[in-house]
Amino acid sequence: MRIQWSLILALIFALITAVFAVINVNPVQVNLLFGAVSLPLILLILGCTLLGGIIVGSFGIYRGYRLQREVKGLQAKLVHIQEATGYIFPEPEKTEKGKKAAGKNEKAAGKAEPSAEDLSSSEH
Repeated sequence: MRIQWSLILALIFALITAVFAVINVNPVQVNLLFGAVSLPLILLILGCTLLGGIIVGSFGIYRGYRLQREVKGLQAKLVHIQEATGYIFPEPEKTEKGKKAAGKNEKAAGKAEPSAEDLSSSEH
């Protein structure tokens, strides 16, 4: 659901940026370190928006990579500790949200165990 909201917000932002850019088509002078360039304001707005998106996307990709690397390191450390001590850590309990999702998946696959209500109603 979070991805859907992110996509909707990104589309709204893109629409607002496009409308703003189409309204501002006058040429402007941009002073750079090595000289000056005259270009339509629409290109400047869209170019800066694209550059900002690339920068934000790059940080997101880097963060995901860093977290993935940290998880792999912690998993290796856990295996090392388990081998050294001989202790096997118990599996963490699922949260209520995880239990509901697992129940839906099992029912969809036809592997769900019947509940107590199902058993009592089938006996009568």
